[in-house]
Amino acid sequence: MNNPLKQYFRRPALYVTLPSKGTFYPEGSIEMPENGELPVFPMTAIDEITSKTPDALFNGVAINDIIKSCVPGIKDPWAMPSMDIDAVLIAIRAATNGNDLEISSKCPACEEEATYGVNLIGLLSGMSSGDYVTTLNLGELKIKFKPLNYKHINNGNLSQFEMQREIAAIEIMTDDEERKEKSSTIMLRISKINGEMMADSIEYIVIPTGEQVDNKEYIVEFLENCDKNTYESIRKHIGSLRENSTTKPQKIKCIHCANEYEQALALNVTDFFG
Repeated sequence: MNNPLKQYFRRPALYVTLPSKGTFYPEGSIEMPENGELPVFPMTAIDEITSKTPDALFNGVAINDIIKSCVPGIKDPWAMPSMDIDAVLIAIRAATNGNDLEISSKCPACEEEATYGVNLIGLLSGMSSGDYVTTLNLGELKIKFKPLNYKHINNGNLSQFEMQREIAAIEIMTDDEERKEKSSTIMLRISKINGEMMADSIEYIVIPTGEQVDNKEYIVEFLENCDKNTYESIRKHIGSLRENSTTKPQKIKCIHCANEYEQALALNVTDFFG
């Protein structure tokens, strides 16, 4: 039996074209319309409650559930490639609370702080996918990259948070020898985490014989043992690929002294659902 109130259910508030254009999603994890525009629904009251649950926000479950609710075309948000994450969250924020987002900014000239409006749809139009088709050629090696997915990024964030807690604990240690030993252990773990995330960003490496090495353990071992210049080239290339899908600095004209400057815009979860 059809619910007679169904006609009053929420409807899509806007449609978004993903920076990835729907590529990099495993089979079955996205249902893309023919026109390439995913419908975005405003948040429900349940979504709002979910967004206020600290533990769920911290471990990524809240974001996963909200994306499923508001962008039903994305069947598995954990599999969502990195370049789509901010775009989807911005679209949900715009669909729920409108196109304007207020940010606070301090003018570098007069040092006065004020609130300015950011056009969220404008942010979306400036996002794109990096070039994951072209390989990075380093000597005899050809390296093919892939974007991290939301699961990888969330796990990395959780690991970094845990490292920060351990680093804070070191500062109150009174035994110098114990502090040095603990610091060394943490630095090794941080290096290991960074190496694994870099490896997750590499689809395969082609060696001179033409063989494509895609075994993650082999790639991690290569990153741990390659020379510093090779490692840095790979790290910088991964960073440049991500820049295309990040929010660009906002041009601001100070309301106090009319000075024009750029404000970096680093959005986090609380900006969208706080």
